Amino acid sequence: MNLGIDFLPELDRRKTQAAVESVLDNYRVAKYLAYEEKEASTTQSYADFVPSPTNVTSDQTAKIAIHNVDIQKQRRMYCERIERAVSRLHPKERLLITERYMKEDFNGEYVKDYQVYNFKFNPPISKDTYTKIRWKAFYKLALILDIAVPKS
Repeated sequence: MNLGIDFLPELDRRKTQAAVESVLDNYRVAKYLAYEEKEASTTQSYADFVPSPTNVTSDQTAKIAIHNVDIQKQRRMYCERIERAVSRLHPKERLLITERYMKEDFNGEYVKDYQVYNFKFNPPISKDTYTKIRWKAFYKLALILDIAVPKS
């Protein structure tokens, strides 16, 4: 009996998981690492050069300001995109992804899978159940974020 679910692609599990984990790792970096803004050089430097007739003036301070604003905006938009995708997941999948991949650890250690399925889920779940929930979450995120790797 065909239920009309043929449109869901079969994905390469290992490559898709690597792609989703890479995106979530980039999210963590963009979200929690401080961005060091560029600053304009205030010390005047002299150099011999022949002026070229391009009629273009260079405004170093404006270029740096635009760069600083654009980078911050790109990081914020990237994080918001990932957060929107995760918010569309089932509550158990969302809990798993946020606790394992999206939260900042102030101790400098990464959260391990066993810590999530033993201590974050209430009641705790088995490793096999955790693996099933994680794959469902990765599958959905890969499709939502358009990073799915189809099985060849």
